[in-house]
Amino acid sequence: MQGDFQSDNVAGIHPAIMAALAAANHGTATPYGLDDSARALNDRFSAFFGAAVTVFPVSTGTAANTFALSACLRPYAGAFCHEGAHLRLSEGNSLAAAGGGAALIGLPGALGRIDPAALREAVAQAPRGNTQKPQPAAVTVTQATERGTVYSLDALAAIGACAKENGLLFHMDGARFANAQAWLGCSAPAMTSGIGLDLLSFGATKNGVMSTDALVVFRPELVEPVAFTLRRAGQTWSKMRFAAAQLQAYVAGDLHLALARRANALAARLGEGLSRLPGGALLAPVEANIVFATLPPAMIDALQAQGFSFYRRGAGEVRLVCRFDQPEAEISALLAAAGAA
Repeated sequence: MQGDFQSDNVAGIHPAIMAALAAANHGTATPYGLDDSARALNDRFSAFFGAAVTVFPVSTGTAANTFALSACLRPYAGAFCHEGAHLRLSEGNSLAAAGGGAALIGLPGALGRIDPAALREAVAQAPRGNTQKPQPAAVTVTQATERGTVYSLDALAAIGACAKENGLLFHMDGARFANAQAWLGCSAPAMTSGIGLDLLSFGATKNGVMSTDALVVFRPELVEPVAFTLRRAGQTWSKMRFAAAQLQAYVAGDLHLALARRANALAARLGEGLSRLPGGALLAPVEANIVFATLPPAMIDALQAQGFSFYRRGAGEVRLVCRFDQPEAEISALLAAAGAA
């Protein structure tokens, strides 16, 4: 394979994560988070997010999204999201299954971002009290988005204000949280507690962690339903110390940002190069580690025939994802091959 641009999920494990696992692999520890590791994880992430939080390690981002919302929504509730959101289109209708029928209500917005004005209009027109319709109870944003774009802090604050004014829970699908934070150049609190976030799906496996993401709870009254829901769903780790070790190492010394900055920089270089090719154009600004572009179909065919792996949508649209451990040579090779095609 000349270069793997399928997803950041293809990446390996960062050595610091491996070292943290090795360090945790001594002696015994009470299972299910009843040892010191869970308390230490909550303390570390409370400092990281600038607010008292409770952290629940989970196996996948889908689990974090699904159980964050299903734990806190009634079966007849609805959560507003972007119409192209991953949890609406690519997670197997998991919220409806786990939430007893809770619905995702798609809203429009350019480049994967909910328009705060569209959210306000949707809330104002919501059919409250109409038993034939899902009752609005939450709003969820994806940061960074499915189009590789990033919400500004002002946009997030506007969405958070709308949620608070209307009694809606505010959730963030942060599968690529670090990439968004790196693009904005902001602190973790600025993108979470500072915008009134209630629940966060904190992604780590796409960016160097081996086997855990996290569901972070900012509102104390939501801790109990989340804890019980995760236990019933089989998402309570028995050997919690190893999950906690990975997450602590991930944010130690802002490792998460260093890895995300590298992936973002590779994507920026790739996007710039593709946009300069004859017939090439970007479909969205490259703000995180994902490039959406149109290329001549013959060029796409030639790249795939040479062993470059990426997603193709339709005749001429491609999605390429860069990762923290990707060699610079893969970017160079793809651009050279595309230029020669």
